[in-house]
Amino acid sequence: MFKKILIANRGEIACRVAATARRMGVKTVAVYSDADALAKHVGACDEAVHIGASAPKDSYLRWERILEAAKATGAEAIHPGYGFLSENEEFANACKAAGLVFIGPPASAIRAMGLKAESKQLMEKAGVPLVPGYHGAGQDPAMLHKEADRIGYPVLIKASAGGGGKGMRLVEKSEDFAALLESCKREAINSFGNDAVLIEKYVLRPRHIEIQVFGDTHGHCVYLFERDCSVQRRHQKVLEEAPAPGMTEALRKQMGEAAVAAAKAVNYVGAGTVEFIVEQPGGYDQPEAMKFYFMEMNTRLQVEHPVTEAITGEDLVQWQLQVAAGKTLPKLQSELKIIGHAIEARICAENPENNFLPATGHLAVYRKPACTSFEISDVRVDDGVREGDAISPFYDSMIAKLIVHGDDRAQALARLDAALTQTHIVGLTTNVQFLRQVVKSQAFSSAQLDTALIERERDALFGKDFVGRDLAVAAAMVWQLQREQAAQGTDPFSRRDGWRMSGRYERSFGFAYRGEEFGAGLAYGRDGQTYQVGVGDGDSRTEATLQWRALPDGRLELNLGGKRTVAVVHAQGEQLSIFTEVGSAQITVVDQLAHAGDTGHEGGRLTAPMPGKVVSFNVKAGDKVSKGQPLAVMEAMKMEHTIAAPGDGVVLELLYTPGDQVSEGAELLRIEVAA
Repeated sequence: MFKKILIANRGEIACRVAATARRMGVKTVAVYSDADALAKHVGACDEAVHIGASAPKDSYLRWERILEAAKATGAEAIHPGYGFLSENEEFANACKAAGLVFIGPPASAIRAMGLKAESKQLMEKAGVPLVPGYHGAGQDPAMLHKEADRIGYPVLIKASAGGGGKGMRLVEKSEDFAALLESCKREAINSFGNDAVLIEKYVLRPRHIEIQVFGDTHGHCVYLFERDCSVQRRHQKVLEEAPAPGMTEALRKQMGEAAVAAAKAVNYVGAGTVEFIVEQPGGYDQPEAMKFYFMEMNTRLQVEHPVTEAITGEDLVQWQLQVAAGKTLPKLQSELKIIGHAIEARICAENPENNFLPATGHLAVYRKPACTSFEISDVRVDDGVREGDAISPFYDSMIAKLIVHGDDRAQALARLDAALTQTHIVGLTTNVQFLRQVVKSQAFSSAQLDTALIERERDALFGKDFVGRDLAVAAAMVWQLQREQAAQGTDPFSRRDGWRMSGRYERSFGFAYRGEEFGAGLAYGRDGQTYQVGVGDGDSRTEATLQWRALPDGRLELNLGGKRTVAVVHAQGEQLSIFTEVGSAQITVVDQLAHAGDTGHEGGRLTAPMPGKVVSFNVKAGDKVSKGQPLAVMEAMKMEHTIAAPGDGVVLELLYTPGDQVSEGAELLRIEVAA
C-alpha cells in the first residue's frame, strides 16, 4: 500500500479521500489555490502545497504544478477526485511518465470513453444498447441540423467531450436547432476545449439509472448495483438513490452485465460509472417494460458514490487505493449484497425560485444534523466547508452532500426529511427548502420518476410558503422579546413585560416578507405571558393570541392562535432566518421611518446577478428590444446565464465588452423602457 498520496482536488471530495486514507494509515498531501488557503480540505490533509491563483485554470487544472507538488512531498500516487483532471488523458499519462501512480483507469480507457461519439461506436460493437442518434465525426451545422430532422424531435445536442450536464441542449422543434447548437458549442469549447457534438433522440419519460463498476489489474470486474439519478435540474443531478425504485432483478442483472461488458471493452481498472437512459413505455407502474440505452461512461468516482457505499457496506475510496496498489478486488460479484435503501441530496448555494441561479456568499450559519461518515449509518454529511467559509464564484455551487440510509425507501425518505429539517444555512440562498418539497412531493415519494420530474411537478414545488406570514412575524417578534429580556438582566426598572396599572401596552413593528412590506402590532397581556399579535392592515389584517417560551437548546416554542410550533431564529443584520418543522423562511425587520422615501426603482438598469464573465451581448446601442428578449449572456460557476429585457424599449449603452469579469450587481447595459 502507498505511504503517501497527493489529492489533486478540493472541497468535499478531497476531505472524503483524506478520511479513508487516514483510516488506512496513508499520509495525504493537499493542493490549494489562493481562494482555498484556509479551506477545510487543506487542514484535513497531513501536508498542503499552494499551486496558484483562484481560477481553476490557474491552479487545479495546472497539472504540471500538481506533479511538482507530488515530487516535492514524496507522494507515490495521485488521487484526482472528480471534476478538474479526473478524466484528463494527458494528466494520467503525465503521472505515469513522472513515476507516479494515477489512482484511476488507464489513459487508454479515459481516451476511449472520453468522447461520447467514439464511445458509443465502441459500445455498439460490445453489444451494449444505444439510443438512436448521430455519433459521427462530421460537424457541419447544416449537416447536424439535417441529422436532427432525420432522427425526429425532440432531440438532445450533447458536447462530445462533455459531462456533468455541461454542453447539453434540448431541442423541441427544428427552427430552434441552429441557435441552440451555437450555444451548446460555445459552452463546450469553454468547458472542455472541444466543441464537437452528437445528436440523440430525446427519450420520453426517461429515467437516469447508472451502474457502479469496478475493475482491477488482474482481469476481475464487478458491478455494485445501480443508482437512480433521475431528479435533475439543468441536466444536473439533485437527488440520487440506491437501489433504483421499481428495479426488477432481471433488469438489474441485464444492466449490470452490460455495464461490466462496457468496462471490459476498454480494459477498465478502478472505479467507474456506466450511465444509462431508461425508457418507461408502459408508464411508471410497469417496470418490467423498461428499456435501457447506454449514454456514457464516467471514468472516475462519482459525486453520488456514498449511496452505493451505504447499500453495500463498502468503502469505494479504499477499493480505489487497493486496486491502484495492484491488489485484487476485495469482493467477487457473488459476495456483493444490497442492504436497505439510501438517498443523497445535493445541498447547493442556488435559488430554485430563480431558475436555480447559483449564489455566492459566506456561511454565516452552517448547522448540520448529527451524523457519522463512510459506513452504514442513518445520516452522513460529506462537505468541504465550515461555518464562516465563503462560497466563491470560482468553483461549483455545491455546499454539502446529505446521505441517509434506511431499512427501506419509506424509512430513508423520512430520515432525509428529518435531516434536511435540521440543516440550517444562513448567509446565502440554498436549495434546502426545495429539497424538502421534492422529497415530500407525491411524485417522488411514490417513485413516479423521470428526468422531467421537477418541471412536471412545478406547481407543487415552486412558489410555496410553508411557514406563513403570521408565524414568521410571531417568530420575529419573539426573537426581539428574547433579545430584550437577555439585555435587561435583573434590573426591575428596565423590564419591558407590558405591565401597566391600567390599559395595555402596545408596540408597532415593520416587516418585509416575500416581497411585501407591512406593519404589525404586539399588545401585551396583563399576565406578562400572553400577547395579542396583529399583522397587516385593512382586510388583510389578522389577529391571534401568542404565548412562547425559550427551550434549553436555544429553540423557541410558539403557540400562535392555539397552534404550537418550535422554531429556531438566526439573525443576520435586519434579516431573520426562521427554521421550523414545516419549513423555513426569511423575514426582514423594516425601519419604516428610514424607508419612507425609498421607492427601490432602478429604471432601465440591467445588472449582473452574480460575479462572472460577460460572454456576449446580443444587441448593440440603438437596438429596439421587446420584453423577455435575450440581451446578454454571462458565465459564472460553470454555467451560462441569460440577461433578458424587462420590457419593450431601446438599448442606450453597453457598459462592458465580451470577456470582461464583472462583480455581482455591476450594471451591464442600460435600456430605455417604453412607458
